[in-house]
Amino acid sequence: MRLFLALVPPPELRERLGELADAAHAHYGGRRMPDESLHQTLAFLGEVSDVQATELVDWVRRLTVPPGEWRLDAWGHFRRPGILWVGGHSPDPALGRLQRRLWDALEGFGLAGRPTRFVPHVTLLRRAERLDAHGLPTPDLVWVYNRLDLIQSINHDRGSRYVSLARSPES
Repeated sequence: MRLFLALVPPPELRERLGELADAAHAHYGGRRMPDESLHQTLAFLGEVSDVQATELVDWVRRLTVPPGEWRLDAWGHFRRPGILWVGGHSPDPALGRLQRRLWDALEGFGLAGRPTRFVPHVTLLRRAERLDAHGLPTPDLVWVYNRLDLIQSINHDRGSRYVSLARSPES
Protein backbone atom coordinates (compact mmCIF):
# COMPACT_ATOMS: atom_id res chain seq x y z
CA MET A 1 0.00 0.00 0.00
CA ARG A 2 1.09 3.57 -0.72
CA LEU A 3 1.64 5.62 2.46
CA PHE A 4 2.79 9.03 3.64
CA LEU A 5 3.02 10.97 6.91
CA ALA A 6 1.30 14.33 6.96
CA LEU A 7 -0.06 17.18 8.98
CA VAL A 8 -3.82 17.47 8.41
CA PRO A 9 -5.28 20.95 8.86
CA PRO A 10 -8.02 21.55 11.40
CA PRO A 11 -11.46 22.24 9.84
CA GLU A 12 -11.31 26.06 10.01
CA LEU A 13 -7.88 26.18 8.38
CA ARG A 14 -8.93 23.59 5.80
CA GLU A 15 -11.85 25.86 4.87
CA ARG A 16 -9.54 28.87 4.46
CA LEU A 17 -7.12 26.80 2.36
CA GLY A 18 -10.09 25.74 0.24
CA GLU A 19 -10.96 29.41 -0.34
CA LEU A 20 -7.40 30.01 -1.57
CA ALA A 21 -7.69 26.94 -3.81
CA ASP A 22 -10.94 28.34 -5.26
CA ALA A 23 -9.27 31.68 -6.00
CA ALA A 24 -6.27 29.98 -7.62
CA HIS A 25 -8.50 27.66 -9.66
CA ALA A 26 -10.55 30.61 -10.95
CA HIS A 27 -7.35 32.28 -12.21
CA TYR A 28 -5.30 29.31 -13.40
CA GLY A 29 -7.57 26.34 -14.05
CA GLY A 30 -6.05 22.93 -13.58
CA ARG A 31 -7.29 20.37 -11.10
CA ARG A 32 -8.26 21.80 -7.73
CA MET A 33 -7.41 19.60 -4.80
CA PRO A 34 -10.54 18.66 -2.82
CA ASP A 35 -10.69 20.21 0.64
CA GLU A 36 -10.58 16.76 2.29
CA SER A 37 -7.25 16.08 0.52
CA LEU A 38 -5.43 19.20 1.71
CA HIS A 39 -2.41 18.36 3.87
CA GLN A 40 1.30 19.00 4.41
CA THR A 41 3.38 15.92 3.57
CA LEU A 42 6.22 15.32 6.01
CA ALA A 43 7.42 12.01 4.58
CA PHE A 44 6.32 10.19 1.44
CA LEU A 45 6.92 6.48 2.05
CA GLY A 46 5.69 5.04 -1.24
CA GLU A 47 4.71 1.38 -1.42
CA VAL A 48 5.14 -0.50 1.84
CA SER A 49 4.31 -4.07 2.78
CA ASP A 50 1.37 -4.96 5.00
CA VAL A 51 3.82 -5.93 7.76
CA GLN A 52 5.58 -2.54 7.56
CA ALA A 53 2.21 -0.76 7.48
CA THR A 54 1.14 -2.51 10.68
CA GLU A 55 4.42 -1.54 12.37
CA LEU A 56 4.01 2.07 11.21
CA VAL A 57 0.42 2.25 12.51
CA ASP A 58 1.62 1.13 15.96
CA TRP A 59 4.54 3.59 15.87
CA VAL A 60 2.40 6.58 14.82
CA ARG A 61 -0.15 5.88 17.56
CA ARG A 62 2.68 6.24 20.14
CA LEU A 63 4.54 9.09 18.42
CA THR A 64 4.86 12.43 20.19
CA VAL A 65 4.79 15.44 17.87
CA PRO A 66 6.16 18.63 19.41
CA PRO A 67 3.59 21.44 19.14
CA GLY A 68 4.41 23.95 16.47
CA GLU A 69 3.10 26.87 14.51
CA TRP A 70 3.62 27.23 10.75
CA ARG A 71 2.95 30.53 8.97
CA LEU A 72 1.58 30.14 5.44
CA ASP A 73 2.25 33.49 3.79
CA ALA A 74 3.52 32.74 0.29
CA TRP A 75 2.51 31.18 -2.99
CA GLY A 76 4.87 28.79 -4.74
CA HIS A 77 4.94 26.26 -7.52
CA PHE A 78 6.63 23.17 -8.87
CA ARG A 79 6.88 23.43 -12.64
CA ARG A 80 6.24 19.74 -13.14
CA PRO A 81 3.46 18.62 -12.88
CA GLY A 82 2.08 22.16 -12.76
CA ILE A 83 1.57 22.37 -9.00
CA LEU A 84 0.56 25.63 -7.36
CA TRP A 85 0.89 25.68 -3.57
CA VAL A 86 0.89 27.81 -0.43
CA GLY A 87 3.66 27.69 2.11
CA GLY A 88 5.98 30.01 3.98
CA HIS A 89 8.29 32.79 2.78
CA SER A 90 10.92 31.55 5.21
CA PRO A 91 11.91 28.00 6.04
CA ASP A 92 10.18 26.78 9.19
CA PRO A 93 12.88 25.35 11.50
CA ALA A 94 10.40 23.35 13.63
CA LEU A 95 8.89 21.61 10.59
CA GLY A 96 12.37 20.87 9.29
CA ARG A 97 13.38 19.31 12.61
CA LEU A 98 10.18 17.24 12.72
CA GLN A 99 10.70 16.01 9.16
CA ARG A 100 14.33 15.00 9.88
CA ARG A 101 13.31 13.27 13.13
CA LEU A 102 10.64 11.30 11.28
CA TRP A 103 13.07 10.19 8.58
CA ASP A 104 15.63 9.13 11.20
CA ALA A 105 12.98 6.82 12.67
CA LEU A 106 11.64 5.68 9.29
CA GLU A 107 15.09 4.60 8.18
CA GLY A 108 15.14 2.41 11.31
CA PHE A 109 12.09 0.65 9.82
CA GLY A 110 14.13 -0.03 6.68
CA LEU A 111 12.39 2.66 4.63
CA ALA A 112 14.36 4.73 2.14
CA GLY A 113 13.51 7.88 0.24
CA ARG A 114 14.57 10.75 2.49
CA PRO A 115 14.43 13.78 0.19
CA THR A 116 17.51 15.91 -0.26
CA ARG A 117 15.35 19.03 0.05
CA PHE A 118 12.23 19.66 2.13
CA VAL A 119 9.83 22.39 0.98
CA PRO A 120 6.84 22.54 3.35
CA HIS A 121 3.73 23.35 1.32
CA VAL A 122 0.06 22.56 0.76
CA THR A 123 -0.75 21.68 -2.85
CA LEU A 124 -3.88 23.53 -4.02
CA LEU A 125 -3.79 22.91 -7.80
CA ARG A 126 -2.32 20.29 -10.10
CA ARG A 127 -1.84 20.81 -13.84
CA ALA A 128 -2.35 24.57 -13.47
CA GLU A 129 -2.38 26.48 -16.75
CA ARG A 130 0.00 29.11 -15.30
CA LEU A 131 2.25 29.03 -12.29
CA ASP A 132 2.56 32.63 -11.18
CA ALA A 133 0.53 34.04 -8.32
CA HIS A 134 -0.24 37.46 -9.82
CA GLY A 135 -3.74 38.56 -8.94
CA LEU A 136 -4.15 36.09 -6.10
CA PRO A 137 -4.76 37.19 -2.51
CA THR A 138 -1.68 37.13 -0.30
CA PRO A 139 -2.05 34.18 2.06
CA ASP A 140 -1.79 34.97 5.75
CA LEU A 141 -2.60 31.82 7.70
CA VAL A 142 -1.21 30.24 10.84
CA TRP A 143 -1.30 26.47 11.24
CA VAL A 144 -0.98 25.32 14.83
CA TYR A 145 -0.14 21.61 14.87
CA ASN A 146 0.59 18.96 17.48
CA ARG A 147 -0.11 15.65 15.75
CA LEU A 148 0.31 13.89 12.43
CA ASP A 149 -1.43 11.19 10.42
CA LEU A 150 -0.25 8.09 8.60
CA ILE A 151 -2.23 8.24 5.37
CA GLN A 152 -2.89 5.67 2.67
CA SER A 153 -3.18 7.03 -0.87
CA ILE A 154 -5.66 5.02 -2.94
CA ASN A 155 -5.58 5.75 -6.67
CA HIS A 156 -8.75 5.80 -8.73
CA ASP A 157 -9.83 7.26 -12.07
CA ARG A 158 -10.43 10.78 -10.66
CA GLY A 159 -7.15 11.07 -8.75
CA SER A 160 -6.30 9.82 -5.30
CA ARG A 161 -8.36 9.31 -2.19
CA TYR A 162 -6.65 9.61 1.18
CA VAL A 163 -7.51 7.45 4.19
CA SER A 164 -5.96 8.04 7.61
CA LEU A 165 -4.71 4.76 9.04
CA ALA A 166 -3.36 6.18 12.29
CA ARG A 167 -3.05 9.47 14.13
CA SER A 168 -0.50 10.40 16.75
CA PRO A 169 -1.82 11.48 20.14
CA GLU A 170 -2.19 15.22 20.72
CA SER A 171 0.75 16.71 22.56
